[in-house]
Amino acid sequence: MKKSTFLIVGKHAVLEALKNPNRKIERVFVTEDAKKKINRENQSLNLFKTVSIFYKSKRELDNLCGRDETSHQGLIAEVEQLEEITLKEFINENKKDNINLIALEEVTDPRNIGSIIRSAVAFNIDGIIVKERNFPSKSKLLFKSASGGTEHVKIFKVSNINTTLKFLKTKNFWVSAFDVSANKDFADNNWVGRNVLLFGSEGFGIKTKTLENSDFKFKININNNIESLNISNTVSIVCHHIFQKLKKTKSKI
Repeated sequence: MKKSTFLIVGKHAVLEALKNPNRKIERVFVTEDAKKKINRENQSLNLFKTVSIFYKSKRELDNLCGRDETSHQGLIAEVEQLEEITLKEFINENKKDNINLIALEEVTDPRNIGSIIRSAVAFNIDGIIVKERNFPSKSKLLFKSASGGTEHVKIFKVSNINTTLKFLKTKNFWVSAFDVSANKDFADNNWVGRNVLLFGSEGFGIKTKTLENSDFKFKININNNIESLNISNTVSIVCHHIFQKLKKTKSKI
């Protein structure tokens, strides 16, 4: 049975999809100027060779973006969802000692999720756990904000975050919650081993019941001039620090 399709917009989102052999692309809508520029910048790749191309004006592409008003940069693609493996399959197949997963509870804003995906790819996070009901999987804003990152990181959609955390703890994962009530600075942890980095929504944080399923509570130390950081900024800081920490640890071995 043919899968349903949806639109992704923006230069980086579409180009990374075109480069991904696992992404089925139904067709591409592009302005003539945008196609010429992309071909000049990617002469060795011939990105449009195997896809159906439809030339559109900027206004026609604006209309395709609809109410999202996302900047399409002259390029829109109609795509299918990637084939997914379950979190259990991933864990059973992955024998690495060091695995870092992000878990998002009640984080629903497409821009924030897209930015988190982008940071996860940049700093070698192994996967992102989201609640299926809250995840805007076909959002143009998400794909644009992720800047092509959706093609490079596994996203595990689960029905219940707490059940998932309990399962991961049986697989030797430590669950670290990032919460304003924490006293420990996350930078003091060594981050070696299997870790779940748990983040909650900007409005409500992590639920009390979910905090009970965490092994540690951490915070990012900031000055007193501001109460907290945006969720995507918080995730980026944490992921960058862990990336650098593990790189230094590896170089000493």
